[in-house]
Amino acid sequence: MVKSFTISIFTENSIGLLHRITSIFTKRHLSIESLNTSESEVENVFRFTIVLKAEEEVVQKIVKQIEKQIEVLQAVYHLDEETVFQEIALYKVSTEKASENNLVERLIRDNHARILSMEQEFMIIEKTGHKEETQELLEFLKPYGLIEFVRSGRVSVIRPKNELQKEL
Repeated sequence: MVKSFTISIFTENSIGLLHRITSIFTKRHLSIESLNTSESEVENVFRFTIVLKAEEEVVQKIVKQIEKQIEVLQAVYHLDEETVFQEIALYKVSTEKASENNLVERLIRDNHARILSMEQEFMIIEKTGHKEETQELLEFLKPYGLIEFVRSGRVSVIRPKNELQKEL
């Protein structure tokens, strides 16, 4: 059964590692839904967060293959309910159209969004949440002069205690 999984990969910082990891997915003809890289809580250890929709057996094989990379310290996968996750989205909207429809007040009240910047011609709106929530706001804003849109990759933490720090 196809489900959504979050794969967390803890690595050393190494040139070319991102390419080698993503090529594992490419060789299996799998599409990465979301990819994020950042520092982790452990000094000199970086974290890749990859979201993938696949069968669990396939995800298990991918994680084992990723762990074979020399620079990979640990790779684990979890179902969505085993993680706490968010994405951030930024929307650039025409100030003129937004002010015509009292959009600012509705945005903040109904969508828990916030205004990051208000310029003469446009405003930048930020929304943090799950992909469905940021997508819903995108659809809401389209008729109001949406100029630009971008959404980050997933950031997540694992609900069960992660044993990486103890291992390092």
